[in-house]
Amino acid sequence: MSNIADILASFELDASWLRRLYEHMHANPELSMHEEETYQLIVRELEAFDCEIVAPIGKYGICAVFENGAGPTVLYRADFDGLPVTERTGAPFASRKVVTTADGDTVGTMHACGHDIHTAALLGLCSVLDNTRDKWSGTFIALFQPGEEIAAGAQDMADNGLADKVPTPDVVLGLHVMSGRAGEVMSKPGPQFAACDSIRVHIPGRGAHGSMPHNSVDPTFTAAMIIARLQAIVGREVNPADFAVVTVGSMSAGKAINIIPNEAELVLNCRFYSDKVKARVYAAIERVVHAEVAASGASGKATIGYFAHGELLDNDAAIYSAVRENFDAIFGPESTTSDPKTVSEDFPIIGQAFGAPYFFWLIGCTPRDVWDRAVEEDRVAEDVPVNHMANFLPEYEPTIDAATRSAAVAALTYLAR
Repeated sequence: MSNIADILASFELDASWLRRLYEHMHANPELSMHEEETYQLIVRELEAFDCEIVAPIGKYGICAVFENGAGPTVLYRADFDGLPVTERTGAPFASRKVVTTADGDTVGTMHACGHDIHTAALLGLCSVLDNTRDKWSGTFIALFQPGEEIAAGAQDMADNGLADKVPTPDVVLGLHVMSGRAGEVMSKPGPQFAACDSIRVHIPGRGAHGSMPHNSVDPTFTAAMIIARLQAIVGREVNPADFAVVTVGSMSAGKAINIIPNEAELVLNCRFYSDKVKARVYAAIERVVHAEVAASGASGKATIGYFAHGELLDNDAAIYSAVRENFDAIFGPESTTSDPKTVSEDFPIIGQAFGAPYFFWLIGCTPRDVWDRAVEEDRVAEDVPVNHMANFLPEYEPTIDAATRSAAVAALTYLAR
């Protein structure tokens, strides 16, 4: 550990460069798998370092390989896509960018999930390692990933030869900023983020004039019965000691006030920490859907399709133990144990592409006075902006410092001489 502390102390990162980079990214977010300008920016920044740039991998994936003699190979991943959110932070560098989607909708764009912090921190880590080569040995791979928000970018890189284009890592690392005391480094072994799937349910019916419901099989009524029954699955079929979420994200049926439609559609979002619980819940969902459609008297059958899959993010215990020891030594009381979170990530796909173990931790980004007051008054839900909200803005200094230094500590746990 003392060697890691010495390495961190031996190089002073250009804080003004890093902040300019972060603020530029924050003001210019791009939606998932449309990040051409961000891709070009990252490649330009990497050209300042002594590394091999492997890009593009897939549509916009980037790897920078820093070879420095014999030793372990460590891969660290950061994502860089934004969200279709109109920013309401009031920051002088707030995004004012508006784009038109493929569907013709006009939306604001924002880095509402901290991916700008993630990317800036990884470029900061590249600078640290590039300028302290006499103090570490091995191979470091900086992986910059598009399309995390739609769970497409990691798979796109894996499907387009990631594992063949860069050395196989011994460990895969990454982090995410989350609401919490700014600058805290929060980590745990085992499940950190939930597995998830979205489910599209097509409900058949028989349309009729709105004045003649007796001539119809009303799919909106069937959908309502399904929604009511779905809410009982977690409450009545899942052990209270286990975790499961079944959310009805959207319902659509009909377009006219006086016509009972022929069909309806539900889109669900489900999350779990256990494959066993997931299998039980999915079986229950399918049972409920088919039973309610049959009970409605519809002549057709429901169709159920699964998409937007997210793997369980399950931290390797050995990597956690090794890195956490150094987190505790470097960050002291700011190194804390995190709770499992119900959000999801495609980060595990990177590790799976190589068959390599991984570790993923969290960085608190909420101003401490805001967080502490909200916790004391039991008003976290009301007073603390969280990821994907229009007013989500990490407190820059403590957040970027903890993100960059924790990334360096984790990588140097394996690379330091």
